[in-house]
Amino acid sequence: MPETSTSLSSLVERSQQGDRSAADQLFTTLYAELHRLARREVGRLGAFTPLGATTLLHEAYLDISRRDALAFPDHAHFMAYAARAMRGVVIDRVRERQAQKRGGDLDITSLDTETADQCAQPEMLNDIGEALDELALLEPALAQVVDLKFFCGFSMVEIAGLMGTSERTAQRQWEKARLLLFRAMQSS
Repeated sequence: MPETSTSLSSLVERSQQGDRSAADQLFTTLYAELHRLARREVGRLGAFTPLGATTLLHEAYLDISRRDALAFPDHAHFMAYAARAMRGVVIDRVRERQAQKRGGDLDITSLDTETADQCAQPEMLNDIGEALDELALLEPALAQVVDLKFFCGFSMVEIAGLMGTSERTAQRQWEKARLLLFRAMQSS
């Protein structure tokens, strides 16, 4: 990253205090990393999402910028929040497409039939999002690990560094979160 961690911490602190220019500068500073995150998300979903990486990133930024009094105490929290915002954008698009499949808001010109044909279970992403939201209520640290690993694509070493834990602790949290998410999805 071009900025040192001290500068990043300063931007985060000023952003928390409501400084819009600091929030914008923080976004600019992290743009490359966020774009990598969006590319990874679009690549992971493949034909599952009709969004491009840049569109996903910008829509997530618009969602983040509309929120008042956001608190990002560190880089990990900001990246996890950005990943959740991107996940929300993708889930909203999936829900919209499912509504279109069921006859709601028929706008044939914007429906990508190839995407629908290639996606075996589009509702699965929605289920994962709901299960992750439930996990965040019970175990916020576990949900953060999932956001950082699954949606941000960070390694366990990076997650451990971002969360201030050992790599083994991060690995245990990831395994526990996966088990809880699996159980939640099986029961729904």
